[in-house]
Amino acid sequence: MNKHKPHYKKENEHYLVEIKLNEIRQLFNSFDPAPFRQKDLEAGAEDYIVDSVEELPVDTQVKLVLYLPAEACTDEVTNSAIDAIHHYFDYRADITGKTLRFSLHQGRIALLIGLTFLVACLTAQHFIAEMGKSGLFWKFIEEGFLISGWVAMWRPLDVFLYEWWPIRRRRRVYEKLAVMPIEIRAYPQAHA
Repeated sequence: MNKHKPHYKKENEHYLVEIKLNEIRQLFNSFDPAPFRQKDLEAGAEDYIVDSVEELPVDTQVKLVLYLPAEACTDEVTNSAIDAIHHYFDYRADITGKTLRFSLHQGRIALLIGLTFLVACLTAQHFIAEMGKSGLFWKFIEEGFLISGWVAMWRPLDVFLYEWWPIRRRRRVYEKLAVMPIEIRAYPQAHA
């Protein structure tokens, strides 16, 4: 399988992601005991396809073109491989959607915990300030509560500002791959 950085050809309105194979089974994980239509893609193949599509803007139309020896390009191989690839990326989109929902759920829990802890720390800081104690030790305790409260907000801020959008983008890529046109072609004459 060709694993170098893709060079995109354009055919009509689609950018082509091209893979040359000796047999269609190279595309799928040979250790996966599932029926062919439900097999996982081989990790290198998935990475190549996903990385190729992620390099393009999300709204760019792509087509996956698989090159096989002419004798391997039967209707049965073509239909089952196309179904299996679409099924796999649909499954990955579903899993990534669940990951996104779980991450946002965890972010909401972390936000609730962080805000509660922040309020407790600010209350403790205010209580110490109201006691009128002076000195380095009390200043250290007072500032420690303030810093600790804001540090507790790091995780929810991380989730809501940075963590969710790469997962959402990856889901959109998988959704796109689950419906992209796929074509199986015989090797060009010069390659045969």
